[in-house]
Amino acid sequence: MATTANRVSAQTSDEINRRLRWQMEERLAYYEAHPDQIDARLAELGREWDVERTLEANASTLAFTGTVLAATVDRRWLALPAIVTGFLFQHAVQGWCPPLPILRRLGFRTAEEINQERYALKALRGDFEAKDGNRFDAVLRAVGLRRGSP
Repeated sequence: MATTANRVSAQTSDEINRRLRWQMEERLAYYEAHPDQIDARLAELGREWDVERTLEANASTLAFTGTVLAATVDRRWLALPAIVTGFLFQHAVQGWCPPLPILRRLGFRTAEEINQERYALKALRGDFEAKDGNRFDAVLRAVGLRRGSP
């Protein structure tokens, strides 16, 4: 069984994984040349939906819709939430379900892939550089924290 961090990418074709990686590398090269825009890109990354969140939102919408239709139109609509939750369980265990290849082709990334770009941008911005020789404060800054803050 694949680890939690790599189960989606392990179930994604090498071609799509390479394309997503290449796109990230292209963005990083752009932001290396335009460091004044890194903060805006970090904000965008904070709003980006990863593939897991997208699957969960779509699955819950379909399951809810099937339940409402079963209650108001025809009980056979209960098949929809049964199928959707089965796919969701399959995804939880294996890291794969039928919508996954489609979402990956559409460019949805894993949380790990988004975080890779986030930390690469922070490194470009200099967040990991120790100021006044204090590496601990540099690490805290890199992850968006300050010493002593709640």
